[in-house]
Amino acid sequence: MQLIDPDIEAYCEAHSGEESTHLRALRAETYASVQLPDMLSGHVQGRLLSLLSKLTQPKLALEIGTFTGYSALCLAEGLAPGGTLHTIDIFTPVAAMADRYFRKADMHRRIQQHIAPALEVIPRIEGRFDLVFIDADKSNYTNYLDMVIDRMNPGGLIIADNVLWSGKVLDKATDQDSDTKGLAAYARRVNTDDRLESVLLPLRDGLLVSRRK
Repeated sequence: MQLIDPDIEAYCEAHSGEESTHLRALRAETYASVQLPDMLSGHVQGRLLSLLSKLTQPKLALEIGTFTGYSALCLAEGLAPGGTLHTIDIFTPVAAMADRYFRKADMHRRIQQHIAPALEVIPRIEGRFDLVFIDADKSNYTNYLDMVIDRMNPGGLIIADNVLWSGKVLDKATDQDSDTKGLAAYARRVNTDDRLESVLLPLRDGLLVSRRK
């Protein structure tokens, strides 16, 4: 389901700043050689992630769902001096590709890559988070939220991707699959949690940004 008119999307891309050379190369290689390349954040969303990270200047950031590393590199652009981004995924076929681009961008010392279930890795990461990006298995979004919300610094951001799920969140609850139900539950949860203030942006497949009070 196309949520945004392609011409409008192209206009937004043309007026959203340029990708770096390594991001442009990573996007091209992902579309040329990886299955389901649309999982990649892409130009406009990547520029927004970079901007939010630069506004937050996280000392400790977390990404749940690495894929080929595009969004991790965008988030890493805003890290505070000495800051670290932990990125987690279980999709091993592209892990080496992500690491290769982290090294091309000279970010491999600032991005720590974990290949294991996020629910196992997150408790092992020490410290409090300034920024969290959730873009992994949709049925676990609320579980990821539960693991990080009390470890967020005040003013920290929790960003969740794919919350519109190609419009499937508008289907009747009885017609929704487990992923759609998980995303709908997450959207309800963050909007009823007094610890958060949230806004859902209709960007690409939906980006839900929540600020820890």
